[in-house]
Amino acid sequence: MAKAQQPGVKGSPGDLWGGLAAMLVALPSSIAFGVLVYTAIGPEYAGEGALAGILGAAVLGIVAPLVGRNGGFITAPCAPAAAVLSALALQLAESPQATDRVAMLLAVTAALSGIFQVGYGALRAGRLIKFIPYQVVSGYLSGVAVIIAVGQLPKLLGLPKGVALGQGLASLELWNWTSITVGLVTIVVMAITPHFTRKVPAAIIGLLAGIAAYFALAMFQPALLTLAGNALVIGPIEAPGAFIETVGARLSSLAAVRPDDVELVLVSALTLSVLLSIDTLKTGVVLDALTRRRHNSNRELIAQGTANTAAVFVGGMPGAGTMGATLVNITSGGRSLWSGVAEGTFVVAAFLVLGGLIAWVPIGALAGLLLVVAWRMFDREIFRLLLHPSTRVDFAVIATVVVVAQVGLIAASVTGIVLAILLFIRDQIRASVIMGKVDLLGMHSKRRRLAEERKLLNEHAGQALMVQLRGNLFFGTTDQFFSDLEKYLGTLRYLLLDLRHVHSMDYTAAHLLEQIKERLEERGGELLFSGMPSSLPTHQDIEDYMGQLGLVRKGGGIRVFDTRDSAIEWMEDKVLAAAGWEPQDEEPPLMLGEIELFNGLEPDVIAELGRAVTELHVPAGRRICSAGELGDEIFLVRRGRMHALLPLDAGKRHHLGTFCRGDFFGELAFLDREPRSADVEAATNADLYVLSRANFEELARANPALGSKIFEYLAFALSRRLRTADTELRVLEER
Repeated sequence: MAKAQQPGVKGSPGDLWGGLAAMLVALPSSIAFGVLVYTAIGPEYAGEGALAGILGAAVLGIVAPLVGRNGGFITAPCAPAAAVLSALALQLAESPQATDRVAMLLAVTAALSGIFQVGYGALRAGRLIKFIPYQVVSGYLSGVAVIIAVGQLPKLLGLPKGVALGQGLASLELWNWTSITVGLVTIVVMAITPHFTRKVPAAIIGLLAGIAAYFALAMFQPALLTLAGNALVIGPIEAPGAFIETVGARLSSLAAVRPDDVELVLVSALTLSVLLSIDTLKTGVVLDALTRRRHNSNRELIAQGTANTAAVFVGGMPGAGTMGATLVNITSGGRSLWSGVAEGTFVVAAFLVLGGLIAWVPIGALAGLLLVVAWRMFDREIFRLLLHPSTRVDFAVIATVVVVAQVGLIAASVTGIVLAILLFIRDQIRASVIMGKVDLLGMHSKRRRLAEERKLLNEHAGQALMVQLRGNLFFGTTDQFFSDLEKYLGTLRYLLLDLRHVHSMDYTAAHLLEQIKERLEERGGELLFSGMPSSLPTHQDIEDYMGQLGLVRKGGGIRVFDTRDSAIEWMEDKVLAAAGWEPQDEEPPLMLGEIELFNGLEPDVIAELGRAVTELHVPAGRRICSAGELGDEIFLVRRGRMHALLPLDAGKRHHLGTFCRGDFFGELAFLDREPRSADVEAATNADLYVLSRANFEELARANPALGSKIFEYLAFALSRRLRTADTELRVLEER
């Protein structure tokens, strides 16, 4: 058999066009991000920043798809990386112990970030990172957008180094109108280009327009055509021939890293790794929707971390899976991993061919490009949240992260984590963990009760309460849970908690259950559990957890029932016993004519039927039949009680019903001769009549009218049971 082709591996001509289109989107932004980071050290580092952006786009584009095998995915330097690293560069440039080693420390930060990403993937944390609330992600990215905008406005205005933005905005004489003109042309062209064409990326057209505007102005200002000392352009970058020397210098600098250097940038590296991972996984989700497949998030994190680490060692910027370049790649025909490799290769080719011209790219044009990126990154939809009271808390969360990000991205990351926890708790406590409460007036066991028993149960219904729980029982929900139940604890004797829909439980909830148990015991009552979940998505076995805490134990603790119905039946028995009712299980066995199924048959017919049945005594606890086994007998209960139980996963069983004196069971296998559908075992000592299908058929051949009559009675009894089942299903659906 031929080996199946892995999705996204086989190349096609469309991959070349997709890679070329993606390069046209990624390259200008990569250069701009590199310049943004390195000019934070000083304006003279603009050329080194441009080279870092180009090398990053090349290495990320080639390495990430080869490792991740995610077809169509484009990785390149991105805004979150630029924001974190530029903020760190500003901080390090002002630090006396790091002034002359800023570039090296930025490389260490990026390398550690890549290593962390590999670790996330190896520990299979890809899904966990996706669970960061969108409010936090939106606030963080919007905060990054504000940081980029604030950092680029001085460059757009052409302010001298060291002039604060506030001072520059108030000092028109410091504005450089050449830079402003070039930047505004870039912004306007990028904004209007999508209205005319989408085949050529707006960033490329906008950047070319900015360059054209610069050289148009140079016709009136000849000094602009001088490269040396010109602060309005990127300036010279390393020639391609010096690439090996650059890599060697980077390796030498990384080899000199000290432990205190790692400590200095560790938090920034962690922040960067999480941001790049979120950006990558978010792009991956969009790509999955477009290509109708599912990527391996953990493998993708390993690929991104490997690519970021490799980029650092050649002097490139780190990055992530970028939305814009990926979408352009897909829409241009790129489907396999080779489209990503093609994008990185085209970046190298563009550098080799156009490397000398990149020096003439105006700083104002790059500033305009980044301002457009920041505008698009900022989530302007958040202001709609102010219109409705129910969403104003979400707006407050986003705004808080945005504001804190201006103080420091590290502080914003910590704030985001805290807010994520608070948002989770808020969502949990918004809805009560109680699905429903019902006493003995509204609930009944499946055991058939006499009229006198039902009357007593109705009179003393307030002594027992069944509460259905759902969700997570933890410190955030226990207070409301206890408040809802406290008013009942003064009158209740028996409280049944149905835990089938509970997902998890912590120590605070367990302690609260211990308090409820003690309150009930003071009144001579008990706390009961049913439906204990043991195979949860969280892999928490709640019964085992409570056993470790001593809440559930043999010979004491809280009583646990496999089924809710068996617990309700137990409470009914206790309430009846407290009311003075004597059990009727020891009544004499019924005769065949007294069985409900045969009510109305003539005595001679009963006598004839009696010759076809056999008698059976079943001691308490014995199983009479099991699910899946063959058997065609129908059983008629003369005395005692029989439980029908449906086996479930993890050793649990669902109580289908209790068959009491005068009832019958086994009719399905009797009719269709298929395997038994459930287990049936004796709850008490029981006496049964047994009618096999073979004996019945022999009887029916001798007396066809009798056979028809029994089938008619069976059909009528089954219709009543089906109506009862319909009622139960309706209740379940409504809940």
